Formats: sequence, C-alpha cells, structure tokens
Amino acid sequence: MSQVKEKDTIKVHYTGKLASNGEVFDSSLEREPLEFTLGEGMLIPGFEKGVIDMKVNEKKTINIKKDEAYGDVREELFQKVDKAQLPKEIEPKVGMGLVSQNPDGTERQLRVAEVNDDHIVVDANHPLAGHDLTFDLELVEIK
Repeated sequence: MSQVKEKDTIKVHYTGKLASNGEVFDSSLEREPLEFTLGEGMLIPGFEKGVIDMKVNEKKTINIKKDEAYGDVREELFQKVDKAQLPKEIEPKVGMGLVSQNPDGTERQLRVAEVNDDHIVVDANHPLAGHDLTFDLELVEIK
C-alpha cells in the first residue's frame, strides 16, 4: 500500500483544535475533504509534515507547535486607527473582522483588538498565531 510522500496530491479529513483547551476551530467532516499537493506551501509546515507516510484510511492525531503553525503573535501587526477613518455605518466591537486594502490593491484581514472613545486597535496577526494546534487526521485518498 502506498504512503504519502513529497509532491503527492492527497485528500484528508481533519478536525483542528487548540492544543491548550481542545476548542475546535475548523473541521472538514461536514464537507468535502481538504485536497492539496505537498510541497507547494499552501498549508502550515506542521500539517504537511504530519501527513507524510500516512496510508489511505489511516487515522492519526498530530500536535503542531506554534512555530510550525502560524508563529508567535507579532506586536508590529497591531495598529491604532482613528474611528474617523472607519466607514460611518461600522460600529466596531472587539473580535469583529475588518478588511483593509493595501496600497497594491490586495486585501488584508484584520480583527478589532481594542475599542476606545476616539480610536480602535486592529490586529493583522492570523487568528491562530501564538497557539499550538492539534489535528485529528484521516487520509482519504492519494491521487
């Protein structure tokens, strides 16, 4: 039976949890399995390493340290924004998602980290930055 190796395209079902408290942050169980090609850098390094050598129908749990996931929370990715710069219809709340347009036209996902009288603080870190992660995996297919 073949095993997953670099450059393989595979399908895998997963349930991702925070290692600290077991809170589920994402799962493919209610939808199509995740399909990707190893080595293209589309997924966090720890996830790709975790599927190497798996066989079809094999299930396993992997633990990924934050440096193999989304890294540390970076303070330089927090930014103060005057409320006057926000669209009038937006009433910012902590945890709210916002989208900002970069000078090159691309968009950046932000979260409101703090709300003050005259300004907010936005966080451009990935929501899972600073967390160790646990994934329950099931290899569905090697293409």
